[in-house]
Amino acid sequence: MSAQDRLTDALYGLGWSTVKKLPEPVAVRLGRTIADLAWKQRGKGVQRLESNYARVVPGAGPERLADLSRAGMRSYLRYWMESFRLPTWSKERIEDGFDGKDLHYLTEGLAAGNGVILALPHLANWDLAGAWVTTKLGIPFTTVAERLKPETLYDRFVAYREGLGMEVLPHNGDTAFGTLARRLRDGGLVCLVADRDLSASGVEVDFFGDTARMPAGPALLAQQTGALLLPVTLWYDESPVMRGRVHPPVEVPESGTRAEKTSVMTQALADAFATGIADHPEDWHMLQRLWLADLDPAKGTS
Repeated sequence: MSAQDRLTDALYGLGWSTVKKLPEPVAVRLGRTIADLAWKQRGKGVQRLESNYARVVPGAGPERLADLSRAGMRSYLRYWMESFRLPTWSKERIEDGFDGKDLHYLTEGLAAGNGVILALPHLANWDLAGAWVTTKLGIPFTTVAERLKPETLYDRFVAYREGLGMEVLPHNGDTAFGTLARRLRDGGLVCLVADRDLSASGVEVDFFGDTARMPAGPALLAQQTGALLLPVTLWYDESPVMRGRVHPPVEVPESGTRAEKTSVMTQALADAFATGIADHPEDWHMLQRLWLADLDPAKGTS
């Protein structure tokens, strides 16, 4: 392990071991302080966040974009402070920490017995939403985690999410897809963060007026298993409670090839994500390149 990897792992370990012991008001203030310091430094992540917001809020001037990126960093650090502390939250704190709209799409879908796929963008705190599902609703689910470097950091994230009641699979293509399909055929729940493609097999979509690539997995799983595909968007307000909405199901088209159906369904997901992001852009934690026009053409990655 390199010195940089050891430092990264140590910093995350310090967060989970120290921040979770802080009183909640202290953790909130600490997160906001760190966010403001990072914002003032205007590193690559902050600049990229601002650039992404410029697409989401067309016509926004430099002052508006600066305000958005500052709010975005505060939202991002709120996510981290909550995540560091989630393992110590009581059942009541988790249950009171999320308020969702149109949850009947989820509960009715599961009651039908064909499985449900929840697809989310990087909005607010998807881990908190997941903890609420396993705690308040008592519904276990399966998700996929990107392999992080160093490996010890990936192991920390897996242990953290498993501690919240999630089954976590590594993002390794066919193996993960097969396991997700089995869970859905058994009538289970699968939750996937799906606004940024991590492979070369993503689906091109129109997203805020330009082309981006999003993963095909949610649409393919729905076609192959008959599971219900539901977009979900999340947001913060000034209260300690995170808000969310389950959007209407993304239907499988009646005609077309598998690729054509996947394209139509993934575009429908992108449209639902765009609705939530446009309403709460500061809660979209996209500090990486997303649109194809912004990607390095030599590498095809951010």
